[in-house]
Parts: sequence; C-alpha cells; structure tokens
Amino acid sequence: MLGRVLGAALAVGLAHTAVAAELRPDQVRFREVYKELVETNTSLSVGSCTEAAAKMGARLKAAGFTDSQLTYFSVPEHPKDGGLVAVLPGTSKTAKPMLLLGHLDVVEAKRADWTRDPFTLIEENGYFYGRGTADMKVIDATWVDMLVRFKEEKFQPKRTIKLALTCGEETISAFNGADWLAKNRRDLIDAEFALNEGGGGRADADGKVLTQGIQVGEKVVQQFRVETTNPGGHSSVPVRDNAIYQLSEALLKIRDYEFPLTMNDTTRAFFAKAGAGRTDATGKAMVAIAKDPTDKAAEAELNKDRAFHSMLRTTCVATLLDGGHAENALPQRAGANINCRMFPGSTMEATKAALEAAIGDPGVKLTPLQPIRGKSMPSPLDPKIMGPAEKIAAKYFPGVPVIPTMSTGASDAIYLAPVGIPTYGVPGFWSGPEGSGAHGLNEHMSVKSVYVGRDYLTDLVKAYANAG
Repeated sequence: MLGRVLGAALAVGLAHTAVAAELRPDQVRFREVYKELVETNTSLSVGSCTEAAAKMGARLKAAGFTDSQLTYFSVPEHPKDGGLVAVLPGTSKTAKPMLLLGHLDVVEAKRADWTRDPFTLIEENGYFYGRGTADMKVIDATWVDMLVRFKEEKFQPKRTIKLALTCGEETISAFNGADWLAKNRRDLIDAEFALNEGGGGRADADGKVLTQGIQVGEKVVQQFRVETTNPGGHSSVPVRDNAIYQLSEALLKIRDYEFPLTMNDTTRAFFAKAGAGRTDATGKAMVAIAKDPTDKAAEAELNKDRAFHSMLRTTCVATLLDGGHAENALPQRAGANINCRMFPGSTMEATKAALEAAIGDPGVKLTPLQPIRGKSMPSPLDPKIMGPAEKIAAKYFPGVPVIPTMSTGASDAIYLAPVGIPTYGVPGFWSGPEGSGAHGLNEHMSVKSVYVGRDYLTDLVKAYANAG
C-alpha cells in the first residue's frame, strides 16, 4: 500500500515538473501570481480583498515599485474591501495615462457544491479550475505580472500606466472601490482610457478560436420595487380585490411588455461584423438589422436568440417575490423586485414611465431602488483603441475578427464613464461553447487561453503605452 501511495505521489510530482518544464520562466512566475490570487479568498462572506491587494502590492514593491507609486485604500466601515492603485510613470509630458482596472472580489462558492476546492488553483485536463479563474483573477494576475516584468525589464512607457485593483464589483452590499476612486480620488486614476473585463473570445468544441470581442459599452442595472396594498381580511370570505392577484396581473403585463428596439454605433458594428461571417437566417438578419433597424422581419428572427434580443433593447424581469402576512388572511401587501438592464442612453425615469404605462393600474406602486443609476454612454469606437487590438489579434489569432460588443451585464466601467474615462473590455482570453462557469459551479479557464491571452494583452498594453 505504502509503495502504491509513494508511486502515485511521485507520478503527480513528475507530472507537475513536466508541465512546469513546458512553460517559459516568465509563464511559471505568472502562474504563481494567478495561483496566489485564486487561493486568496475574496468572497464577501469570509474573504478579504484587502489581503489580496496587499499580496499584489508586495509583489510590485519587490519588483522595484516605490511606496509613492503604491497607494492602498479602504474605508473604516469595510476594512476587508480595500484595494490598490499602482503607477508606472511614463516618459511623455503630453500623453495622458492609461488605466488597467480589475476587481479582486469573487462570487460566493460552497465547497460542498463544487467538484474541486473552489479556492485551490487546480490544473486538470487542459483547464485551470477555481473561483475567479475566469472572473476576473486571470486579468488581475495578468495586470500585476505585466507591471512586475515591465519594472524589472526597465521598460519605460511613453504614457503612464496605472493599475487599480478594487473590490465590490460582485455585490452592491460591499464597498465598491472603483466607485469610491471615481468620486474621491479621481486624480489617482485619471486616464485617457481604461482597460477592463468584459471582452474576450469564443472557441468551438475543438478549441479553435472563432471570434474575439472588445466590449465598448454596457447596459445599466436598475432595480425597481413593484408593490400592491389592500385592507385584507379573513380568508374565509375571499374577494377578487386581492393584493396578490393585483400584483400578479401587473407582473404579467411587465412580462409581456417589449421595450422598443434601440441601436447604437457599437451594436450596429457588432451585428454587421458578426453576421457577415454567417450564412444562416440569423446571420442574414444580423446584417439586415445593422443596415435598417426598422426591419421587422430581421428583428423577429433575432428575437429568437435571447442574447440578441437583450442586446437590442432595455429588458426588465421579475426576480424576487413576496406577499401576505398569514396563511388564513387575505394579503395586505404583495411585492416583487424588477431587475432592469437599461440600454445605454436610457434613464431610470423613462424606464419607470414605460413600466407604469404597461401596467396601466394606478393601484400598483413602482419605486426605483437604490442605487439610482445615471445614463450609461458607450465608449467611442476609437481607432486608437480598435486599431492596435485588431492588429495584434492578427498575430495571435490569424483570420479571427475582433468584434465590438455591448455587454448586457454590468461591470465597474459604469463608474468610470461619468468621470470621463472611456472603458474597454479587453479581448485575448476565450471560452468554449460551454462557457467558463463564471458565477456558477466549477469555474474554469482553458490553460492555453490563459497563456496566449496573457501574451496578447502584454503586447496590446505595450502598444497603447507607446502611442499618444
């Protein structure tokens, strides 16, 4: 038995050595940063972004960053939600800085639900597994490792490169570092533009990369409380005037309401470019809608795809439900949470008015919930951003298009646009048809994607940093 155990341990050790031998020395060091980040629990319940920021700061300082180039920040009410801003000075006095943005926090992960320990970086069958491997510690590790190498190589960029590692992106109940920096230390993150999560590619089942996307804008999340009230009474003498029935009718009207189709430069470019490579009915509809947003036949075809349907309009959906106060009483109150994803340029007021008109019942109260979001405006399709992304992609992904995308989700980019920092979700990494498991079970990232994406982003950041 002992011999078999020792043999198995030796085999594992040899396998790890073989994997390490296949990596370049700089990749081995990057893997250490990636591993340290994934294995530092930064979930809201028991984790600490402050600890992760301190570990990354220590790596940067060891590489030669001075204390004046490293700024740690937090607030007393949220001591575990701290972050870090690092600055690599540029040589130009006229070129504005660029900002690398990354959130350190991750979604909760219960060990009992996962096949593997979510807070251990496990490499298995060509994938890295662990919470944050995709969202978004692979980018955080890339940013940190990149600045470490730049410092050690004595690389002097033309424009200053800033890195902001923050917390609070995954939940509104945490301290959001990006929001705090934008409101309180705008000077610290001042930049001509920022690079963030949100982009990335898609591969087929065989691992062949088909597309790379660069996120140029995103929807805005706005929550509403829809509520009905009633005097109630004894359940033994029911009446039609019932708070739960009234709420149910309102919810069905919200379900059936379709916000009007809306497009902007980003979505037009997306549908035109992504559709051009397809010959099916959906591809033809994508091209048609880009040319003519009033094409109802094309819209009807695209609405069959839930992702495309959401990209074409504001969407609102019921996500939480409550009502009544006793099992033997008519309900005095019933309510639901409505989660809206507002198309860039839309306002909370206009969205609220549209929902109220759709419900058509003055007895149903609709209340916007905090935080109240302002308008989200997409970043410009700037050739200075798109050009290098496409040129370098041609080197790493020959023949693969780089497509502008608008996220139907949300990221910390929402806090930078209002203070004048256009933000772009970077291409480079990719996932297969099954996705990455981000926010779900057994989150993972292709090993090849990690190393190729990291090299792509290194070249991309250098290109941006030496321009201007």
